[in-house]
Amino acid sequence: MSSKSETLANLQTALSMELTAAHQYQLHASVLEDWGLDRLASQMREEMTEELGHSDAYIERILFLKGQPELTLQKTPTLAKSLREMFALDLDDEKEAIDFYTKAARTAYESGDIGSRSLFERIVLDEEGHMGWLELQLDLLERMGESAYISKHMSAPAKANERT
Repeated sequence: MSSKSETLANLQTALSMELTAAHQYQLHASVLEDWGLDRLASQMREEMTEELGHSDAYIERILFLKGQPELTLQKTPTLAKSLREMFALDLDDEKEAIDFYTKAARTAYESGDIGSRSLFERIVLDEEGHMGWLELQLDLLERMGESAYISKHMSAPAKANERT
């Protein structure tokens, strides 16, 4: 495989990973809203939007390199049954992305493709931010207990006269 085709393959894999992440966060946001955790759902929607931005960047790079982006999911999003499972699933995905993008950046650099290398590196830094946030949520769940954590991430119910 030539260096350009290897970089294009890495960009396509990254695109599929980001589309999967966006849909995973979308699913989590809906579940969290259903559970009454509207503040946490809002955070998940922000993560979803950021992942969609990453997918846009990968599409643009693939097109710049005269490739043909394929909008496919890497895997099917998973419906989590608990907060701990939700955060752990996302953390595993972020670690996988960081590892893959780091290797893809090295491959792009070795082939002289500074633009792709720079894109992979920029997105790795975003994913590290996500990873740190998820690790913190898991730590808070452990230290605070689930009920205290939940109370922190839901809005107070509206009073009857505020609904009208």
